[in-house]
Amino acid sequence: MSDLHDPRVLLAAERTLMAWNRTSISLMAFGFAVERFGLFLSIYAQETTSPMQRGLSFVGGQGFILLGVVVAVLSLAQHRKVLQSLTPGEIPPGYQRSWGLLVNATVAFMGLMLSIYLMSGFLG
Repeated sequence: MSDLHDPRVLLAAERTLMAWNRTSISLMAFGFAVERFGLFLSIYAQETTSPMQRGLSFVGGQGFILLGVVVAVLSLAQHRKVLQSLTPGEIPPGYQRSWGLLVNATVAFMGLMLSIYLMSGFLG
């Protein structure tokens, strides 16, 4: 796709992947905070919080966590497409292109595990 034959094209694509990775981690962290804040409120103010408020906090938190997982997976797929479009002149010799993909896949997996863990605590 690119005719620049410049390794900076690959490095720019990896910076973009890592920016999406940070975004997905931030969404997951915000979702965790929202979900745990609902638990904190239900423990701290037992008589003033309703089960519906706890449920809304859980659903909202899970939504942000799962959105972070989706962002990680979609950015992973997009980055793979970019890697396939690069010419050999745009890839430095000996450069391991798979590390960014591995990190993003791990973040997506860990977000999914976090979501399952929180669901088991809420439903159990």
